[in-house]
Amino acid sequence: MPDTAPGLFLGQSSTDGVARRELLLWNRANRHGIVAGATGTGKTVTLQIMAQGFSDAGVPVFCADVKGDLSGISQPGSPNDKLLARAAGMDLTLVPKAAPTVFWDLYGQKGHPIRATVSEIGPLLMARMLDLNEVQEGVLTVAFHVADKEGLLLLDLDDLRSVLTFVAENASRIGREVGNVAPASIAAIQRALLQLEQQGGDAFFGEPALRLEDMIRVGLDGRGQVNVLDSTRLMNSPRLYAAFLLWLLSELFEQLPEIGDPERPRLVFFFDEAHLLFRDAPRPLLEKVEQVVRLIRSKGVGVYFVTQNPADIPDSVLAQLGNRIQHALRAYTPSEQRGLKSASDSFRANPAFDTTEAIQALGTGEAVVSVLDEKGAPTVVQRTLIRPPDSRLGPATDTERAAVMAASPVKGVYDTPVDRESAEEILAARHARTEADARATNEEATPPPRETPRTRAPAATKAPRRSNRQSPMEALTKSVLRTAGSTLTRELLRGVLGGLRRR
Repeated sequence: MPDTAPGLFLGQSSTDGVARRELLLWNRANRHGIVAGATGTGKTVTLQIMAQGFSDAGVPVFCADVKGDLSGISQPGSPNDKLLARAAGMDLTLVPKAAPTVFWDLYGQKGHPIRATVSEIGPLLMARMLDLNEVQEGVLTVAFHVADKEGLLLLDLDDLRSVLTFVAENASRIGREVGNVAPASIAAIQRALLQLEQQGGDAFFGEPALRLEDMIRVGLDGRGQVNVLDSTRLMNSPRLYAAFLLWLLSELFEQLPEIGDPERPRLVFFFDEAHLLFRDAPRPLLEKVEQVVRLIRSKGVGVYFVTQNPADIPDSVLAQLGNRIQHALRAYTPSEQRGLKSASDSFRANPAFDTTEAIQALGTGEAVVSVLDEKGAPTVVQRTLIRPPDSRLGPATDTERAAVMAASPVKGVYDTPVDRESAEEILAARHARTEADARATNEEATPPPRETPRTRAPAATKAPRRSNRQSPMEALTKSVLRTAGSTLTRELLRGVLGGLRRR
């Protein structure tokens, strides 16, 4: 059965010797929050406690497992004497239990694959993934526009490459419609796509694409599903990591209906290593993040940023984070001291202690906490001992992870990729038809070849030719005959002509 308490039990504080239970109210949990602190101060354990607490209350959770430790939420805990003593001091009974967990992994190695189509990502986030400059981002936007106009589905990176090649081949025509398209920019985008592919990013693009309803699940026992994204490898591509999480937030914002302020959130989203989202981010991207965080509250989604220092988050976003859990910060440099001062000033002061001093003096598993009350106002900051978790502290083994995946409600749904007809296949078919038409046209325009002369039959065998040379006797005989013939001819002519004259 879901937790019926008014809020998530974070830990116990003590002011003037009076113990106080620090609760994150369910009906204020969608007002977002932040979990901050230096490395090793207990942020991951706090995230695990919050994720399991929301799950017990019937709220699905999404969180990224950056170091692999968070996978222990899928296994029952084995509390040691120290944790049992801490729980007893809070009047808390630890009941070792696992949260209903589904493992995800963009690369499909330590969880079910998560895929999205290139069209769903859009040119803004794709440009962020590829680290494009403003001009190159404009050309990428043109490619998306051309794909929409030509009816070309952009599903994976091969589709995007094909469309970019199509744009380059038709740059003159396209340039007249939407502006100049520089071949150098297209070449730069193609190289960036190759780098993303070499980092394994191509595994993220394609189908079947993730359906949000497969993450926003509540089991028959009333507990919400805890979605754990394995990010141990993904962190090697920080831009891909940040862009993916922002895409997921954007999808939640676009697809979920408005519900106002619910009694409990519909989903709680933990954004670990949040500084990666904002590092060197262009202004349009920051504006998109600010818009999503500001408006997604009314969709019933609570967003919690997990980072080392609140200074890692822009003020425009930080101002919207009402629930704050600050673990210890160290301030050795002037910039760290300024960050410490900013962090302490963001809390509602407690006259019982100096917040700046308290943040530096916190031990592992301690935090200063301020949450929203029933009226939506921040409570006075309290120095709090964080409660121990019911699930395991530490990672799950490979065998345990495999067993969880085998019992997953989405087993077999996303494990096999699907490659249907899209931009690459359509453009390849067009190119083949164009080449065939060109060959047919050339054949019609070319004159037929001259007919080859027939081969004559060999002539009949002739008698050998006689020599033209004459013997002396033959020459004398022919001379006498010619002379006699000439004399006779003259005599006949004279007789005829003379007779004519006499008449």
